[in-house]
Amino acid sequence: MDNGPLVKEEIEAGALLAQEFNRYAPLKAAFWLRASDEEQRYLYLSSDAIDDSNFDLAYGEVGRILKILRLPDLDFFRIKVLSGADPLADAAASLATRYPDSAGRRFGSRPFGDSFVGDGYVYPQPLPVAA
Repeated sequence: MDNGPLVKEEIEAGALLAQEFNRYAPLKAAFWLRASDEEQRYLYLSSDAIDDSNFDLAYGEVGRILKILRLPDLDFFRIKVLSGADPLADAAASLATRYPDSAGRRFGSRPFGDSFVGDGYVYPQPLPVAA
């Protein structure tokens, strides 16, 4: 992954990871964000089942899933796990529910949660089932 536009392969790989992670911890939202002051984009997975006591376990699950799926378009170090209470998770969930029939929602520079982001993509909820 680089700092160019989010591409279809990254979106599809992120969806596969999110679907598998959803079995471990039901997702409140899954989304890509690039903060306005950063060059790199990150895939965020947020769940109400994640809190300070189990972040390490959640990241371990992400690593386990990536090892099994072997997704070349995802880098473990560009994946962030969030509590469902995080303002970014709330903003993503709100956007996903505002457009329920969408295949996903891209957006450009805007306020998002408690941040200002350069661009992003929010996966629909519930996540579509892989073909």
